[in-house]
Amino acid sequence: MAPRHRRALDAHTAAVEILNIVRPTVGIAWFVTFAAHALHRWPDHREQLRKDESGYADAFAHEVRRFYPFAPFVVGLAADDLYWHGERIPRGTMVLLDGHNHDPELWSAPYSFDPRRFAGRPPYRDELIPQGGGDAYDGHRCPGEDLTVALLSTLSTELARLDYTVPEQDLTIPLRRMPTRPSSGFVLSRRP
Repeated sequence: MAPRHRRALDAHTAAVEILNIVRPTVGIAWFVTFAAHALHRWPDHREQLRKDESGYADAFAHEVRRFYPFAPFVVGLAADDLYWHGERIPRGTMVLLDGHNHDPELWSAPYSFDPRRFAGRPPYRDELIPQGGGDAYDGHRCPGEDLTVALLSTLSTELARLDYTVPEQDLTIPLRRMPTRPSSGFVLSRRP
């Protein structure tokens, strides 16, 4: 059998490929930290997650992604000329979408953590955009979004089933940091 020759990746391609592995891993870890924060702030959700009736874990995962400011704004370039509220935005203009997940015109009681918003249904395509907007095939939406929701649902349920304590720590979430997270991270201690 002839030996196989492998061609090494150039440094740029190798770096991009490493980031393609690290970035989603870190992003999901951030969302799980926010799920732990939500369970600590609103412990009534623990019991519902333990039962996971009617897909509650998926609804909880979507609400974590809506409520917590992983990326407090989304930036992109206008793909075409368009008008937004009477304002002309030429193709190629950088557009910043800020505060979308807490807009009272889009969400009733936007600062309430309420997974029932997504009970029995996934979010509509452009209703919830913490991982980009549009379609994953031809827009600017993360192709790993479904995997993120599945992992977040599963890990949130596992967190709800764990017996742990949360020691004193700074759980404020500074909005000057991007991506943001609780100031202390989120430290928990599993009970023996």
